[in-house]
Amino acid sequence: MSKSILQRTKERAGRTRSRLARVGKGRPRLSVHRSSKNISVQIIDDRNSKTIASASTLEKDFRSDTPKGSDTDAASAIGKLIAERALKAGVEQVIFDRGGYIYHGRVKALAEAARDGGLKF
Repeated sequence: MSKSILQRTKERAGRTRSRLARVGKGRPRLSVHRSSKNISVQIIDDRNSKTIASASTLEKDFRSDTPKGSDTDAASAIGKLIAERALKAGVEQVIFDRGGYIYHGRVKALAEAARDGGLKF
């Protein structure tokens, strides 16, 4: 019996997170969630189970600037926004958690914009 797409995505995400836990050395995790219409990102401190900063294309301030949340331009804007919020919260180094998504397109645009914004990973 074949597995569903959702099951395979969760397995990939689990493999990614277990690898990150081994090599992360206590750094906060930059976690990406991508849907067909939006993209959101969080910086999570796994030791304390706290979200340090977050950004999403669903935010009202973002919606007024960019009407479409499902393209690489929106992902780049979210990457810059999360980098700004992370630096404001005192976080400079993170480990990138792409979840079960391929490092391509919107996920890649978000990561590159976050790097350009000052985050190191």
